[in-house]
Amino acid sequence: MWKEVVHLLSNLPVSLVAFVYVTVAVVVGAALSVTVVGLPLLACGLAGTRLLGRVERARARALLGMRAEEPSRLPLRGGPAARVWALLRDPVAWRAALFGFVRLPWGVLTFTVTLVALVALWPALPYLVRAMATLDRVMVRGLLGPSDELERRVAELESDRGVVVDTAAADLRRIERDLHDGAQARLVALAMGLGLAKEKATEDPQAAARMVEEAHGEVKLALRELRDLARGIHPAVLTDRGLDAALSSVASRCTVPVTVTVDLPERPAPATEGTAYFTVSELLQNVSKHAGARRATVDVWRTEEYLLIQVTDDGRGGADPTAGSGLAGLAERLGAVDGLFVIDSPPGGPTTVTAELPWRSRAAVRR
Repeated sequence: MWKEVVHLLSNLPVSLVAFVYVTVAVVVGAALSVTVVGLPLLACGLAGTRLLGRVERARARALLGMRAEEPSRLPLRGGPAARVWALLRDPVAWRAALFGFVRLPWGVLTFTVTLVALVALWPALPYLVRAMATLDRVMVRGLLGPSDELERRVAELESDRGVVVDTAAADLRRIERDLHDGAQARLVALAMGLGLAKEKATEDPQAAARMVEEAHGEVKLALRELRDLARGIHPAVLTDRGLDAALSSVASRCTVPVTVTVDLPERPAPATEGTAYFTVSELLQNVSKHAGARRATVDVWRTEEYLLIQVTDDGRGGADPTAGSGLAGLAERLGAVDGLFVIDSPPGGPTTVTAELPWRSRAAVRR
């Protein structure tokens, strides 16, 4: 009961701060929406209401003992206009803004009634507190609960599933094309060369020996192409020695010097490890082909819940994922696994690409 009393007394200052913020940020942003700065200002205000909702849910969990689930983070992809539009359509932020509006009169009421009950109505205090705390739980659950968020999350996962399926189909087509145009063609030529060498073995041994030597060279090239193809599917060094050794191997094939720093307390799950490897591999290929850089760095580390990757080069800059480049596909792949992909590449450089993946430990997957 005393936790509920503290919650009801703190309703007034907390709701006053929320009301002032919502009034200034959201109402002013909506009033200025006819101007150029209005919609971005309103989007920033709505992003702040998400933080207010997080504070209220934490307060409800700590003082009311209720289970208040946190909504998932809003996926902000694309350019500035797309991000502003995503914030303006965020139902979680709008419900948090409505919560900030309606809470001020309720905060005044709960503060006054609780204070009067503490001073003069001791026998009725438990009943009044329990009734008002129950209504508080209903308001938090109704306006800050994740009901609409779950629907948005289902739609997002369905979209991500389509991206994963398309990506897997594209990878299969690439592997089939590489096998057909590369190793398979060399093996066909090898078989024909060995057949001719067999026919000339008795008539012209020297010519047959030259053919066998050429076939030996074709075998080496075919093996190299098969090795490169296998490395593109899943490198053996990644499975055997982990992300540090695998990224160092990728960096050694880059056309510019690359410094690799991997600071991980343990190995992540195989799926997370593979995604991180191919992300860095794709980014370093872009550095080799398009950046015109003199050096690059790769940093990989872990926070509490995420695996973070940062690739930086001192090249010409100007990388734009919205221009139909491979960076857009990379952003879609990371988004399909709840990751984030951020590019900072002003003209003239430097370019910094940051990728974020949800952390899953290898030990948890084995259990």
